[in-house]
Amino acid sequence: MIKVALIIASDTRSRGENKDETIPALKEYIKKQGWSFLGASIVPDEKDALKEKMIFYSDTEKADLILTSGGTGFAKRDVTPEATKEVIEKETPGFPEAMRMKTYDITPLSILSRATAGIRGNTLIINLPGNPKGATECLDVIKEAIPHGIEIIQGRLGTDGRTAEKLKQNRRS
Repeated sequence: MIKVALIIASDTRSRGENKDETIPALKEYIKKQGWSFLGASIVPDEKDALKEKMIFYSDTEKADLILTSGGTGFAKRDVTPEATKEVIEKETPGFPEAMRMKTYDITPLSILSRATAGIRGNTLIINLPGNPKGATECLDVIKEAIPHGIEIIQGRLGTDGRTAEKLKQNRRS
């Protein structure tokens, strides 16, 4: 079972000024995938706070997947991609590329996302948009590849192409 941690980057939500609706939406999404919810944190849009939580969930809590939400736009305080790049060892650009490409049909503004993704140790980290609808729409695009990617990261599966063929067959049916 995939253990998932959530990190919400938001100045106003971290101060309690706005109600967070993303954690409940993503918890429900995680549950529907049959994944395990490990925990969630709301932090201000500050690089060090984001890095600290990513390292905590990856290294201490041993999360398989960390989903961040927020801080991926053009605003001066949007620093989630920069924080992510400082803690990962390898980038995995396919996830954000696919999310931007597919969600462009829903909203052309998706190309304004600077989301990134990568690997830290045995953990996959993926940046998502800051609103619940955008976050779940992006997960819909990439959810099929996440388990296979985690299995490869953790050395439990090779890359022989059988899973890719199986995913193609599932999409045709």
